[in-house]
Amino acid sequence: MKNPNSARGARAFRVTLDATLTSPSDATNCPIATQKMSAAIIGHPSVTPMSVLKSDLEGLIMSKSKRRSEGQYVPLPYSQLKSHAWRALSGAAVKLWLELHTRFNGSNNGRLTLSFAEAAKALGMGKATVQRAFSQLVDHGFLVLEKEGTWYSRRAHEWRLTTKSVDRVGRREIATHDWHNWRPPKTKRGSRSEPSASSVVPFENPKDVLGSKPEPVRPIFDRSVGSETEH
Repeated sequence: MKNPNSARGARAFRVTLDATLTSPSDATNCPIATQKMSAAIIGHPSVTPMSVLKSDLEGLIMSKSKRRSEGQYVPLPYSQLKSHAWRALSGAAVKLWLELHTRFNGSNNGRLTLSFAEAAKALGMGKATVQRAFSQLVDHGFLVLEKEGTWYSRRAHEWRLTTKSVDRVGRREIATHDWHNWRPPKTKRGSRSEPSASSVVPFENPKDVLGSKPEPVRPIFDRSVGSETEH
């Protein structure tokens, strides 16, 4: 193996590095490769052998290409998972939120389209459940209706995910994360020592106000047998 400290060794190192990297941007995006390449050329005493450096670069490039082949992903930070808004979502709302991300291509946030019928078929849910899931995502701050669709023109609603940035004309708006502001509704609780009047069971039947006064029922043995004229 050539000495990387010499000029000839440096040129050989450059050739090996160029053959290993798939594109020039890989070297600039790889801090470890840049650091080791500079250390090898200037003759730093802590530099690793060229074979080890080449294997490191190959491993980094393979992991990068593997991430590209896997496609896009949905980030779920702990701050979102532990928020009140996320924990209060139903299972149908979470599934719908993830399905909306599959319609996001990196630049169409604010113009995401997913009809109730499409969501019901894709997620195996009823249309009423899908409609409630949309309403819950909007109420909890994860989704915003940007443009309302019309049934007559066969145009679906256009949605915006608050966890993604939006590309407007001539500018880019950052993610609003409206779910930060959502709080669970407060439940009204009365005094524990004094129950409310509606929860008290009455001890006697309520008196009728309207109508005639009810007549008391006479016992059977008080009734006379036969007509009143017979003795």
